[in-house]
Amino acid sequence: MRTTPDLYDDFEDIATTCSVQFRDFGGKKQFSGKIRTVKCRNDNQLFRALMDEPGEGAVAVVDGKSSTEVALIGDIIAAKAAKNGWSGVVILGAVRDVAELAKIDLGVKALGANPAKSIKRGQGAVDVVLHFGGARFEPGHFIYCDENGLLIAPKALA
Repeated sequence: MRTTPDLYDDFEDIATTCSVQFRDFGGKKQFSGKIRTVKCRNDNQLFRALMDEPGEGAVAVVDGKSSTEVALIGDIIAAKAAKNGWSGVVILGAVRDVAELAKIDLGVKALGANPAKSIKRGQGAVDVVLHFGGARFEPGHFIYCDENGLLIAPKALA
């Protein structure tokens, strides 16, 4: 995969970046794919259900409303996501099981870590347009992630 700065230089007319300063937690530092979205806060039931689906190389973007009160993903969900073919997850929220996440072949970007588990009420929405960090995350668009940040585009970039 080309780096996000190189992609931005070549596609700045259609690509946008996200200003949120995410940390890398997964075993993959560079990942990309079609966007799937989840909107939730402190409740990972819908996100967990999405990770049960075939990922087909997609990236789940999760708007956890910047809450780091609980973790939205840990080693069990991450391992399931990798097994089901997801390329990665970007979480505007927290993770847990940090040492284990680093061993899983999945890109994981999040704000931070918290050992507390989430609630499970199924509150939120899947495959809705999300807005954060000056970026628009639309299901079916593409996201490119690396150590430099996030780049979002309406189509796959060569």
